[in-house]
Amino acid sequence: MVLGLAVVLVVAAAVLFTLFVRKQDLPAPEPVSPTRHLEERKAAIYENLRDLQFEYRVGKLSDADYQQTKLGLQKELAGVIAQIEQIEKRPAVAPAQPASPKPRMEIKCKTCGAVFAKPMKFCGECGKAMS
Repeated sequence: MVLGLAVVLVVAAAVLFTLFVRKQDLPAPEPVSPTRHLEERKAAIYENLRDLQFEYRVGKLSDADYQQTKLGLQKELAGVIAQIEQIEKRPAVAPAQPASPKPRMEIKCKTCGAVFAKPMKFCGECGKAMS
């Protein structure tokens, strides 16, 4: 009985915690790289070249087929690497600056005179009500 109640409480706490996670508590998403898809394609081509060489050494491919496929993959790899270098050489676009900076809000405690950036119910210095 007690064990069952403990399990129910733990499950309920986990569900409530999951449902009430605030957006500011979540980590910031990783920035998207402009060359990510090209890097993935480059890695896939390298893997294809390794597989091709293995199949040639095992004897699954003739010399002519190996050379032709290898040449095609190397050309594709050169094109992908050139695209990556071209993107990386481009100057990064600076984010647009806001027209005017937002005025900083300062709330002052009437009791102790402490200054805070946002309104609060109680003073963080003296603990008195901020009304």
